[in-house]
Amino acid sequence: MNTEEKIFEAAKVIFHKKGFAGARMQEIADEAGINKAMLHYCFKSKQVLFEAVFKKAFSQLAPQINTIFTSEKSLFEKITEFTQSYISFVIENPFLPAFIIQEMNNNPEFVMSFMKTENRPNPTVLITQIESEIEAGTIKAIKPKQLLLNIFSLTVFPFAAHMLVKSMLHLSPEEFLQMMEERKTTIAQQIINSIKK
Repeated sequence: MNTEEKIFEAAKVIFHKKGFAGARMQEIADEAGINKAMLHYCFKSKQVLFEAVFKKAFSQLAPQINTIFTSEKSLFEKITEFTQSYISFVIENPFLPAFIIQEMNNNPEFVMSFMKTENRPNPTVLITQIESEIEAGTIKAIKPKQLLLNIFSLTVFPFAAHMLVKSMLHLSPEEFLQMMEERKTTIAQQIINSIKK
């Protein structure tokens, strides 16, 4: 593992434990096993480091999502694969949803820049498939974008508001993770049952 990879892995650990605001560059350097001067040489600020970590994570997630969206599989299979893939990814990168929300408020240009790249998630093929399924009578007449929003909301919200969810449901960190693992299948099944004729 090279120095940059060590920094990325250390940053993920510290950002997960402390959040963006609470994380300190010294802690990240210590976790990576390097001195703070080396960390600042590679990344001049915590914001720059966080954005680099985000870019790397996004570059891993977006192709997975597009592969699901554009595959030849059935709509129900795609819904199942998306919830499993996205939740697995966020379990590995739990700081990202809160960071995206924070950056959408404080630095929207940075987040929106990712939605202009060629590798951004593109649901066009999936939307067309939903429309075809409605015409064929296999699913209820629902606006495709509303269906996608429902799927995104059900998968994203628990992670974006994980402290609220854990507090309201009295969940330990281990119980929260177990619940998220369960949601890989329960969300897909709920969505499929709600649209299937």
